[in-house]
Formats: sequence, structure tokens, C-alpha cells
Amino acid sequence: MERLLSALFYLRKFFVEGLCAFLILTFIIFIYAPDILNFMQAYLNERLAYYGVFEPVVALIKLSSMLSLVILSPWLLFRLSQAIRHAFGLSLRFSVLVMLSGLFLFFTGFFFCFFITLPFGVNFLLQFGSDTLRPIISVERFVSFTGLFLIGFGIIFELPVIMVIVTKTGLLTPDVFLRYRKYAILLVAVAAAALTPTPDVFNMALMGIPLYVLYEIGIIISRLLLRR
Repeated sequence: MERLLSALFYLRKFFVEGLCAFLILTFIIFIYAPDILNFMQAYLNERLAYYGVFEPVVALIKLSSMLSLVILSPWLLFRLSQAIRHAFGLSLRFSVLVMLSGLFLFFTGFFFCFFITLPFGVNFLLQFGSDTLRPIISVERFVSFTGLFLIGFGIIFELPVIMVIVTKTGLLTPDVFLRYRKYAILLVAVAAAALTPTPDVFNMALMGIPLYVLYEIGIIISRLLLRR
């Protein structure tokens, strides 16, 4: 617990730095946010509407802030890796590998959702429309829906990195991951049901299978790391 608190205190030093970068980047992206929103509409083949005077502005602010977090993800992962290194006395090489692996997995999950899961999910949800029942999608809810799923997939794909970190720091061992594998499968199914846009089996499999594969990869890497 002391080491975890030490990591949090270490990160606190960079709070102002991160907040300033986030606000500046959000303001810059906000200038181009309408073009980005038009691209998203065209990509998903949807027409959006709004129901309040301030809703378009709120939607553009949300879009800008979410994209800002995505762009700042390398900086966030760098600071997190340095905090873990500082708190647990890990090597510079390990912290660099954690940062690069986390960055790769985050954007893998992000683009996996963008190119595969999200289009399938949106098309599935809107196929229930008809000539008498036409969907009218709120721009603010559209931005929240797509943004949360894209970032959520990126974070979920960090699973192997998290498993390696807790193994390296001695918080857990690969034997624990093996012992609770059946519960991990249940959690993967729950996460897939919660994070995929639709409840159908196909879209759940698109999320669940890669997530379980990542869990097994995390076990393998953790065992190799512990053996070394």
C-alpha cells in the first residue's frame, strides 16, 4: 500500500502539467472538431440531430476532450511507467518496455474498435428501423457513445501489461492467474457484454475472444518474466 501511495504522490507532481496540456490541446482540437464530427458521421453513415441550443457545443467539447486524452496517451503512459518505476524500484528498461507495450496495445484496441466493432455495432442497432420508425440520433449521445467505446477498448487491451506489472512488482503471481482462469473467462464475458455496442453473440465474440487471448498472453509473459 505504501508503494502505491508513493506512486500516486509521484504522479501528483505532474497534475498541473497534464491539466495544462489537456486544456490547450482540447482548445486546439475544438477548432477542427466540426470537421472531425463530419468525418465520423460519414464513416458510420449516420445523420445526427440535436435537441437543445447548447447540445452541439457540448458535443464538440466532449469530442475535443476525448481526442485530447487519446493524443496525450503516450505522455500518460510515460508518467505512469515512471511512477511505477519510482515506487517499486524497477529498471529503466522495464519501464520503457511497459510504456511502449501499453501504447501499442492501447492503439490496437482503439483502432480495432474503430474499424471493426463500432461499424458492426452501429449497423446492427439501426437495422431495426423501418419506413415508419426512423432513428434520430442525438449528436451529444453519438459522441459519448463512440468516444467511450473507443477509449474503453483501448484501456481494456492493456490487460497483458497490467498483468506483467503486478507480477513484476510482486503483487500477484502467474499461478494466481492460472488458478482463477475460469473466473477470468466469466469476467471477460461480462466485459464483452458491457463494452460491445450490441448484445448479439457476434459482436460479443469480437471483444471477448481478443480479450481472452490477451489474458493468456499476459500469463505466458508473466511466467517468463518470473522465471528470468
